[in-house]
Amino acid sequence: MTDQVVYDLQDDRWLTNRNQLTPTRKKVVLTFDDGPGRHLIRILDILAERQAPAMFFWLTRTFYEARPWRRVIEEGHIIGSHSHKHQNLCKLTREQQYKQIKTSVNQLEAVTGEKIRHFRPPFGQFNEDMMDILEELSLLPVMWEISSYDWQLKEQPKKIIDNVVSHIKDGSIILLHELPQTAAVLPDIIDEVRKKGFDFIV
Repeated sequence: MTDQVVYDLQDDRWLTNRNQLTPTRKKVVLTFDDGPGRHLIRILDILAERQAPAMFFWLTRTFYEARPWRRVIEEGHIIGSHSHKHQNLCKLTREQQYKQIKTSVNQLEAVTGEKIRHFRPPFGQFNEDMMDILEELSLLPVMWEISSYDWQLKEQPKKIIDNVVSHIKDGSIILLHELPQTAAVLPDIIDEVRKKGFDFIV
């Protein structure tokens, strides 16, 4: 994973900007990794209040029937896979990678009844085995263009906001996490992005 806010991934097989699918103007994508967790409800409340859709990349080791997955889908958000256990999949054999990804997809689909179409790798790490697996499973590889670095900036909430707002452009996919500091600044992120003339899509 890069240490740069703007993630210039030199591999166009990964979606980092929504415009790689369909051109759009003044729209960006909010994505949240590492859930579902205890801050999900607060994040959903904020997204609902501000009418902003998002993508959630979930780990199935923390996913079960009681999680508010119905609300996520009903409110127009998308659920994608972030693997089962959040291991660096590049350190695993192809067979182990396949099991981590396929198990995650199967569990998400079994509970939600929804087809899982998107995958984001833990730590942003991937190799050719993973690319083959994602093609085999018909999963769209999604990375990000803008990193908030919210996991590192618990004591610097304004920096989280600035990392997002100062770097967005048409179609930017933004990396966030289901963390308390992220929930705390999410209203400001949404409001400031809109002040710059952008809105949100998935």
